[in-house]
Amino acid sequence: MSLTGIGFAGVSLLPGCGTDRNERTRPQEISDDDHLSIIGEYGFWGVSLLEKELPAFSLRRREWDSLDHWREAARNRALERMAIPDIGGVPDVRVDATYSYDGLAIEEISWQLPYGRRTEAMVLKPSGATGQLPAVLAFYEHGLQKYFGVNKITRTSDEQHTVIREHQQEYYDGYAWANELAKRGYVVMVSDVFPFGSRRVQLQDVPAHIRDGLGYRDPANPTDQEISAYNEWAARHEHIMAKSLFSAGTTWPGVFFGEDRVALDVLSAREDVDPENIGCGGLSGGGIRTVMMGGLDPRIKCAVCIAFMTTWKDMVIRKSFTHTWMSFVPLLPNDLDFPEILALRAPLSALTLNAEEDELFTQSEIQRADEIIKEVYQLAGAEDRYRGSFHPGGHKFGEGMQAEAFDWFDQWLKEYNN
Repeated sequence: MSLTGIGFAGVSLLPGCGTDRNERTRPQEISDDDHLSIIGEYGFWGVSLLEKELPAFSLRRREWDSLDHWREAARNRALERMAIPDIGGVPDVRVDATYSYDGLAIEEISWQLPYGRRTEAMVLKPSGATGQLPAVLAFYEHGLQKYFGVNKITRTSDEQHTVIREHQQEYYDGYAWANELAKRGYVVMVSDVFPFGSRRVQLQDVPAHIRDGLGYRDPANPTDQEISAYNEWAARHEHIMAKSLFSAGTTWPGVFFGEDRVALDVLSAREDVDPENIGCGGLSGGGIRTVMMGGLDPRIKCAVCIAFMTTWKDMVIRKSFTHTWMSFVPLLPNDLDFPEILALRAPLSALTLNAEEDELFTQSEIQRADEIIKEVYQLAGAEDRYRGSFHPGGHKFGEGMQAEAFDWFDQWLKEYNN
């Protein structure tokens, strides 16, 4: 897989991802040398701040009188750090289209949040299915692709946009994985989130000097070149987005979580969904959304995080430059290490799927993150409800990983409660 396709990537690794195109450095030029850090001699000083003691809300401190007390306190602190904006209650949902394709009944739905354009979503389930089914909130990846949203992991006809076809081949071995999971007896919902697809920043809404020479507005029927130009612009625009969000008193993961929580509200309220058996999962950028949603909302009974598991230490000295601003919550590392956010769901089930040649992370830190989650689940008396799995290859959610993820959903959303 070429570097130009690595998903949820950041400033120095990919064209157009960050503020300085002259700072593109392949990850191994830094990560192979244990004596250097990406911020020079300040890196190991930064790590020392993390390693003075275990994070304040870590279960591994063994200071908590009960699992419930720890979980409530740690979740409340994480939610506070994320500064989630108030988005209101369950929105009115409009059904925009219904049809069938490849054995699936498909609905295109949308709702209006208090800000931005309408959020578009897609719901897929087996044609002819009756009663309440288990459900999965499926998250798409970043993938340097903000022009498209729900299309990235779905398929609704034999004709596909060339950009989406190539995207699915690179990240998903050619599969629209939301479709494949729905065929196994699930209601699967994919919803757009800030700032992707229907929620993307549109050119006509920003001043001319911010558009970097692009047209006044998004074209109605864009060419592949125009889509690529938009995606490069949107990548360069991320530092502006992040600074503005911080200035507004919120964080990018906080906005993600707020919008995904509304999507979960919508999914849970459907008559064809069993609200006691809902899972979530996603690759890369969808992985970080899984960490947050899986760790912080107990309605998620099964969480599958794909190719986004590491430690804050890895970000400090090795890999922050391979990730976008969407990954970071100021001050939260003082309270929880990154894998401990997902582990907040213990004893509810969780699976992490990791790629052994994933250049976005340091392998030793992926493995350390796995050990941290295992320790938390052991302390929670739920060792059998967590698995960390490692697959050959690079940053993707390939066929073998999909098979393991789908079996895990079956185990915890179908078999466990039957």
